[in-house]
Amino acid sequence: MIGIARLAAASLLAIMAMGTAHAEDALKARIGVLRLSSSAPVFIAQDKGYFREAGLEVELKFFDAAQPIAVATTSGDVDFGITAFTAGLYNLAGKGVLKVIGGMSREKAGYPLIGYFASNNAYAAGLKTPKDLAGKRVAMTQVGSSFHYSLGLLADKYGFKLADVKIVPLQSLSNAAAALKGETVDAALLPISTARKLTDEGGAKFLGWVGDETPWQLGAVFASPKTLTNKALVTKLLGALAKADREYHDVILAAMKDGVAPINGQTKPLLEIIAKYTNLPVEQVVGNCAYIDPDGKLDVKNVDNQIKWLQEQGFVDKGFDANAIIAKDYVKAD
Repeated sequence: MIGIARLAAASLLAIMAMGTAHAEDALKARIGVLRLSSSAPVFIAQDKGYFREAGLEVELKFFDAAQPIAVATTSGDVDFGITAFTAGLYNLAGKGVLKVIGGMSREKAGYPLIGYFASNNAYAAGLKTPKDLAGKRVAMTQVGSSFHYSLGLLADKYGFKLADVKIVPLQSLSNAAAALKGETVDAALLPISTARKLTDEGGAKFLGWVGDETPWQLGAVFASPKTLTNKALVTKLLGALAKADREYHDVILAAMKDGVAPINGQTKPLLEIIAKYTNLPVEQVVGNCAYIDPDGKLDVKNVDNQIKWLQEQGFVDKGFDANAIIAKDYVKAD
């Protein structure tokens, strides 16, 4: 009996040692991300264990604007960034200190994400539609941000001068929302997850969706050249994200009607994960599901158009294009 007990104890210790070894073998990765539905596959891969199954130990680091994520990725504070394209990100990539390795969210008609919102006073004074933003004071996170580019596309579409719009950069989504509510700006471009409370409480008016007005490739996965030297790490991360991209698309996006995802036995578990990481109730998440390509593809042509537009505006250095900033070994081009 004593021999059997010793054998069992030895076996248990061996199993525990193997578990410890596997834990130590896991590749560690820090991902910089925003608490927005545009990062839904990241949250799904983390919560459902897809990263762990791929042999990764992932830590999510949350930010309140896109540009700081790009900076953190180049400095080594995070290993990967997953957020919207910005002028700052492109400038860093143009200098060779960042590479795009995959696609993420897109502005696409029928999938509410970023909206145009008016202050109550501006709305009462005639700011009723997105094209009425000409000449107004518009809050956003930063000059050269994805919001700035969206406004530029809108100006091109409706033939007004972007230079006539007074851009008010407030560094964070929360600051932009507060300025809108406080009537210190006429309008703001905000994710619906940030603006919903404002509109529900009567603090602002909804004007329209960026995706309905000017669809474009909004977000991407990117990393520093140092991170890219670890091919196993990059391959495992993109593989886990691809699994989550497909599940998010097939379960939630495929079920959406009129911009809203139904809550049912299939969708609820994923919606609850998104709600958990975005700090929103499920009832709000259903109307805030960003479009993401099921294969994680990147619209390279659109990225090139973004760079050219930002270069023309003087927000991005000249001398490079999309091909120069894309890690071709990893990107699936659309």
